[in-house]
Amino acid sequence: MEPPSRTGFADEIDPAGLLAGASEHITMKRPVRILFGAVVIVVVILGVALARVPLFKSRQVTAPRVRDLPVNASRFAEVLSRAVRLNTISSEDPIPPHGSALLGLHALYRESFPLVHAKLRREVINGYSLLYTWQGANPSLPPVILMGHQDVVPIDDPGAWSEPPFGGRIVKGFVWGRGTLDDKIAVLGVLQGAETLLAKGYRPQRTIYFAFGHDEEISGEHGARAIARELKRRGVRAAFVLDEGGAITKDVVGGLKRPLAVVGIAEKGYVSLELSVKMEGGHSSMPPGETAVGAISAAVSRLEQHPFPAHVDGVSRQMLEYIGPEMSFAKRVALANLWLTGPVVARELASEPATNAGLRTTTAPTVISGGVKDNVLPKTASAIVNFRILPGDTISSVKDRVISTIDDRRVQVRVLPFGSEPSAVSDTNSPGFRAIQKTIAQVFPDALVAPSLVLGATDSRHFKNVSSQIYRFLPVTLTEKDLARIHGSDERIAVSDCPHVAQFYAQLIRNACSN
Repeated sequence: MEPPSRTGFADEIDPAGLLAGASEHITMKRPVRILFGAVVIVVVILGVALARVPLFKSRQVTAPRVRDLPVNASRFAEVLSRAVRLNTISSEDPIPPHGSALLGLHALYRESFPLVHAKLRREVINGYSLLYTWQGANPSLPPVILMGHQDVVPIDDPGAWSEPPFGGRIVKGFVWGRGTLDDKIAVLGVLQGAETLLAKGYRPQRTIYFAFGHDEEISGEHGARAIARELKRRGVRAAFVLDEGGAITKDVVGGLKRPLAVVGIAEKGYVSLELSVKMEGGHSSMPPGETAVGAISAAVSRLEQHPFPAHVDGVSRQMLEYIGPEMSFAKRVALANLWLTGPVVARELASEPATNAGLRTTTAPTVISGGVKDNVLPKTASAIVNFRILPGDTISSVKDRVISTIDDRRVQVRVLPFGSEPSAVSDTNSPGFRAIQKTIAQVFPDALVAPSLVLGATDSRHFKNVSSQIYRFLPVTLTEKDLARIHGSDERIAVSDCPHVAQFYAQLIRNACSN
């Protein structure tokens, strides 16, 4: 059959019908193409995600367990018991009302650790804080600073304690009392660790400083800050600093079967802002559309309804990169692909207050006031809102965002004293972090290690001009219930855990000096 001529084709085929048919053909194929394209994209993304899982390797280290640092558990527990009996509650007064208790602690140190006091130089700073210097064999090496604090927080409800908070009783295998976890255990652990090494004739290659403040619980202005200033004046630049902050947690992180040792590589900043409103007063029988109390309440409500954004980056991302490879396959897939799953992971973490605090600058209204009588319109109302500042934010940026969020010129915003900027983030690839991680593996071989963000402030913030590498870890094992004991009731530590604290500090000194 001959093909139709152009003229014949045009005569026999209706152009309108042809276009309609083509349109129908295209319309039918477009959803298929879109679906096919979507399937291809999903397959590619899934392939990339699965391909990344084998690259998501464990960051844990292994090392032989330490067995040559014997510490008598009963004796150590008895020293801790005696330390707890000395009531060293913090006080804003430069001359603490419990100064005699602090001096009693100093006497206990001399009695319990004679080799330390015979071999190390001991200096008293501002009457109650202590600086020990263990001179290294090689003065060209940068030193290491180990920290702890001697003061404790007050007792809110003595009746809630199973044992007297300053009784130091050893009952049911535990030492009970304020300071057993925060933070007399660290001070005694450092001193016992050094005493153990000295008994073996050990001398460190690099100089080791012990810095023990006496007012950490009220900002450390007269203790740790004064020690840091003195070290800076002497030109000390430390390889790293280790203070309290993280710990070894059991059954706290879902999906992990092993204990998790979290080492703080940064800590959040702190600021409280006062919001205040001045308006016309008068009789409550003729109220305006909005009162001072209403205006300040609305401002607080807007801050709560518009929290700072959550970020799965920085320290929180580093932590996930350390714990992710140790979790189930499904969670490994999710955490190995935060470029894809980040929003979902952030939403999940933000659903719990403890993990939410690690993702964002937090907003906590803590005080609100206004008015003097039920039938009088107040002329002023105010509120105090506390913010714990994520690294990357600043006190200034927090204030600016608060003003923008409230968006009410009547509300004045003032920064209250005693704020602190978030710390710098220390390096997980530094010799200091590696020494800490290795030491944890040697003393607590069942524990995994991960960097973390410390939510509160520690004395270590005063040492930012002495070292760029500051870490925060206390070598004690805590369950979720134990976490509530810190600054709470029934603070205690197992007698069997006490030797490990001393062994950790002793081995850390050896590891730090082997680099």
